[in-house]
Amino acid sequence: MAMKTGPKVALGSLLLLFVAAGAEVAWIHHRNHADDAPVAKAEYKSDPDDLVFLKKEHPDSLKDAKDLKGRTLWVSAGGQMDYFPYTGHKVDFAKSEGVLLGAEKLEVKDAIEAVAPKKTAFRIPAGDKQVLLVFTKAGAPTEYAVPVGYHEDGRYNFMTDEIFFYDDPHQLFNYWKPEIWAGIDAHKAVPGMNERQAEMALGQVVTPHGDTPGDRTMDFYNEGHPVTITFVHGKATTITPGA
Repeated sequence: MAMKTGPKVALGSLLLLFVAAGAEVAWIHHRNHADDAPVAKAEYKSDPDDLVFLKKEHPDSLKDAKDLKGRTLWVSAGGQMDYFPYTGHKVDFAKSEGVLLGAEKLEVKDAIEAVAPKKTAFRIPAGDKQVLLVFTKAGAPTEYAVPVGYHEDGRYNFMTDEIFFYDDPHQLFNYWKPEIWAGIDAHKAVPGMNERQAEMALGQVVTPHGDTPGDRTMDFYNEGHPVTITFVHGKATTITPGA
């Protein structure tokens, strides 16, 4: 009997070895395929505003600027561009008439070059000469001029694609609610606006508090009449006039 003990122990040890090996194989298989399990993906909701096609014309010559004569443009860079009186074919840089407002409609009469004083060259560099669009506002004959580019080192640089809409934004964003457009056209913030709409209403000179668009507070300069807006889930929830 004692002579059979050795083989039994050896056989038992061998079975334990197979069991352990099987367990190890099962664990390796589980580990290698653990990443195959479906992973819940963060839901992405596209912003329809980002899908709107905004025309760009990429001007690079004075002729390109003059080709805007007779066309209607709408202001995209609201609250940023100073404009000046234009009388007797001369720009009066000494007197700003204010800034162009978001979605404001302009009728282009001409494009000209003029030497701009360095102190007036805020958004557009003075260069050797500035290029300005001569325009009238809807329903008024008075002409004004607004810088849109400059000439320097033998070449022209233009910002018209950034300053203007070439198509009516009321049509581009025709799915915005009537009360939103009423606020924009009156240049007032209303509850429910998103950041783009608020900037179109109050201007793009802003100080954001937070890095998440649509979920943060923003201070709008609003031409010296500051307004603070809190956005939650992409909508204006609190609108507070500043001091």
